[in-house]
Amino acid sequence: MTLPVQEERPTNKMASEERLSTQIYQSLGDVDSLRGEWEALLAEFPQATPFCTLEWLLSWWRAFGGNDRLQILAFRDDSACLRGLAPLASSPIPVFGGELRRLRLVGDGSHDSDNLDLPATPGYEKASCQALLNWMERQSGEWDICELRTLPEMSPVGNQLLEELRTRRWKVLTSLRPQSLVELPETWEDYLARLSSKERGKVGLRARRLEKKYRTEIYRCAVESELDTALQALYELHAKHWRSRGLPGTLQVPARRQFYRELAGSLLARQRLEFWLLRADGKVVATQFGLRHGNQVFSLQEGYDPDYSADSVGYVLRSQALKKLIAEGIRKYDFLGGVDDSKLRWGAQIRHYLNMEFARPGTRGSLYLSLKRKGEETKAWLRKRLPGPLRLKLKQAGERILD
Repeated sequence: MTLPVQEERPTNKMASEERLSTQIYQSLGDVDSLRGEWEALLAEFPQATPFCTLEWLLSWWRAFGGNDRLQILAFRDDSACLRGLAPLASSPIPVFGGELRRLRLVGDGSHDSDNLDLPATPGYEKASCQALLNWMERQSGEWDICELRTLPEMSPVGNQLLEELRTRRWKVLTSLRPQSLVELPETWEDYLARLSSKERGKVGLRARRLEKKYRTEIYRCAVESELDTALQALYELHAKHWRSRGLPGTLQVPARRQFYRELAGSLLARQRLEFWLLRADGKVVATQFGLRHGNQVFSLQEGYDPDYSADSVGYVLRSQALKKLIAEGIRKYDFLGGVDDSKLRWGAQIRHYLNMEFARPGTRGSLYLSLKRKGEETKAWLRKRLPGPLRLKLKQAGERILD
């Protein structure tokens, strides 16, 4: 195992003013040596989610890291206590007939991760941001742009970072992406009372109707010996559902299956896996794969047999899983990115993720972001002013000008 690089000796000040030292971890072995400290930091971080954990990040990296280079930054106080983390990776991107060097959060790029974040001990958000940007200034020859995507909109470090970037006059682009989240009450009866009368009627009616028609069983994958069979059911049902819509789905990718298998095993061992299945007459016809963290559950993937769509098997599985989770003390059920009626009918509220891209002023990265913003403004102008038939013709012709 190589030793992490040590930089910057701190001075002894109050947390909000303290200058933190920075260590860089660039191999899986190095990062794994942080496990105890990492978990202790997350225990103090109120906004922690499964997407901040080493189970998620290391499983993701082994499946999708490819030729990217790890740059995990650990920020420490003057007693060497871990106060903040920036789990980054660097990779080249083709631009201007050449390449730009990009930093982004580990987990970004495969469309599997939401709620990525920069964990920090409360009170050390500003110091962590300053340590990160100071390191980036010293490493100015090693990167051109930094992309931080799907940060929670209220991310303490994310919002502090925006302030620091604007103070330093770095080039910054931001955008929001919607997500759906259900705040759960203490009892199932209270939850039902929040739904529309139409939806309340569906919950009981559809469950009773399914039980009359089939011998049903709803259960949670709880032991390692069941895991491979359950995952295979998820893959098959997910693919079958998407094929019925003329689309390929996403779980057929070998790297994604590798990721799900390793992640599921790690979470199951720590009782953090929420993998629910519904059998009808002994056949698995619906699955929902989720992650538990504290009193929150995050719904990641699902699949159901379209041959049973008239029986609402996915709907029944969701309702019964929610009923059990509420009884177990779960108080947030997160549908992650996107908003649609299938989420809103469960009482989901619309929140947002924060995306930001930034670069140092007067650099190739800053020029790239300026051109990108101008291009987005032009597309928005065209979308607003082009007649509908012309927009349709451009899309049908395969033009990417409005994408």
